[in-house]
Amino acid sequence: MLSKIPIDLEKIKKEDINKEVLRAGIIAELDAINLYEQMASLVTDENIRKILLDIAKEEKTHVGEFQTMLLMIDKEQEKELEHGKEEVKEITGI
Repeated sequence: MLSKIPIDLEKIKKEDINKEVLRAGIIAELDAINLYEQMASLVTDENIRKILLDIAKEEKTHVGEFQTMLLMIDKEQEKELEHGKEEVKEITGI
Protein backbone atom coordinates (compact mmCIF):
# COMPACT_ATOMS: atom_id res chain seq x y z
CA MET A 1 0.00 0.00 0.00
CA LEU A 2 1.09 3.52 -0.64
CA SER A 3 1.66 5.87 2.24
CA LYS A 4 3.44 8.51 0.20
CA ILE A 5 3.66 9.63 -3.39
CA PRO A 6 5.84 7.05 -5.20
CA ILE A 7 7.82 9.72 -7.03
CA ASP A 8 10.09 12.53 -5.90
CA LEU A 9 8.11 15.57 -7.01
CA GLU A 10 11.18 17.77 -6.55
CA LYS A 11 12.84 15.93 -9.45
CA ILE A 12 9.88 16.40 -11.80
CA LYS A 13 9.86 19.23 -14.30
CA LYS A 14 7.41 21.96 -13.34
CA GLU A 15 5.41 21.40 -16.53
CA ASP A 16 4.99 17.69 -15.70
CA ILE A 17 3.87 17.97 -12.06
CA ASN A 18 0.14 17.84 -12.78
CA LYS A 19 0.48 14.73 -14.95
CA GLU A 20 2.64 12.96 -12.37
CA VAL A 21 0.26 13.78 -9.52
CA LEU A 22 -2.65 12.38 -11.55
CA ARG A 23 -0.66 9.22 -12.31
CA ALA A 24 0.19 8.84 -8.62
CA GLY A 25 -3.52 9.19 -7.85
CA ILE A 26 -4.32 6.44 -10.35
CA ILE A 27 -1.72 4.17 -8.76
CA ALA A 28 -3.13 4.81 -5.28
CA GLU A 29 -6.68 4.05 -6.41
CA LEU A 30 -5.62 0.84 -8.17
CA ASP A 31 -3.83 -0.24 -4.99
CA ALA A 32 -6.99 0.45 -3.00
CA ILE A 33 -9.12 -1.53 -5.48
CA ASN A 34 -6.79 -4.50 -5.20
CA LEU A 35 -6.76 -4.31 -1.41
CA TYR A 36 -10.56 -4.12 -1.04
CA GLU A 37 -11.22 -6.87 -3.57
CA GLN A 38 -8.65 -9.16 -1.95
CA MET A 39 -10.12 -8.53 1.49
CA ALA A 40 -13.63 -9.16 0.11
CA SER A 41 -12.50 -12.56 -1.11
CA LEU A 42 -11.25 -13.43 2.38
CA VAL A 43 -14.07 -12.33 4.69
CA THR A 44 -16.77 -14.74 5.77
CA ASP A 45 -19.41 -12.10 6.52
CA GLU A 46 -21.46 -11.34 3.42
CA ASN A 47 -22.31 -7.80 4.59
CA ILE A 48 -18.62 -6.95 5.00
CA ARG A 49 -17.97 -8.42 1.54
CA LYS A 50 -20.70 -6.23 0.04
CA ILE A 51 -19.29 -3.10 1.67
CA LEU A 52 -15.74 -3.86 0.55
CA LEU A 53 -16.85 -4.47 -3.03
CA ASP A 54 -18.94 -1.29 -3.00
CA ILE A 55 -15.94 0.71 -1.83
CA ALA A 56 -13.76 -0.95 -4.50
CA LYS A 57 -16.31 0.11 -7.10
CA GLU A 58 -16.11 3.71 -5.85
CA GLU A 59 -12.33 3.57 -6.20
CA LYS A 60 -12.80 2.51 -9.84
CA THR A 61 -14.79 5.72 -10.34
CA HIS A 62 -11.88 7.65 -8.87
CA VAL A 63 -9.53 5.98 -11.38
CA GLY A 64 -11.84 7.19 -14.12
CA GLU A 65 -11.80 10.72 -12.75
CA PHE A 66 -8.00 10.83 -12.58
CA GLN A 67 -7.67 9.23 -16.02
CA THR A 68 -10.13 11.69 -17.56
CA MET A 69 -8.13 14.61 -16.20
CA LEU A 70 -4.85 13.04 -17.34
CA LEU A 71 -6.17 12.54 -20.86
CA MET A 72 -7.31 16.17 -20.93
CA ILE A 73 -3.82 17.49 -20.19
CA ASP A 74 -1.59 14.82 -21.75
CA LYS A 75 -2.40 14.45 -25.43
CA GLU A 76 0.38 11.91 -25.94
CA GLN A 77 -1.23 9.71 -23.28
CA GLU A 78 -4.59 10.10 -25.02
CA LYS A 79 -3.07 9.13 -28.37
CA GLU A 80 -1.27 6.09 -26.93
CA LEU A 81 -4.40 4.92 -25.10
CA GLU A 82 -6.23 4.88 -28.42
CA HIS A 83 -3.29 3.12 -30.05
CA GLY A 84 -3.46 0.46 -27.33
CA LYS A 85 -7.18 -0.06 -27.98
CA GLU A 86 -6.48 -0.54 -31.68
CA GLU A 87 -3.74 -3.09 -30.97
CA VAL A 88 -6.07 -5.09 -28.72
CA LYS A 89 -8.71 -5.13 -31.48
CA GLU A 90 -6.14 -6.30 -34.03
CA ILE A 91 -4.81 -9.07 -31.78
CA THR A 92 -8.11 -10.31 -30.41
CA GLY A 93 -10.46 -9.53 -33.27
CA ILE A 94 -12.90 -8.06 -30.75
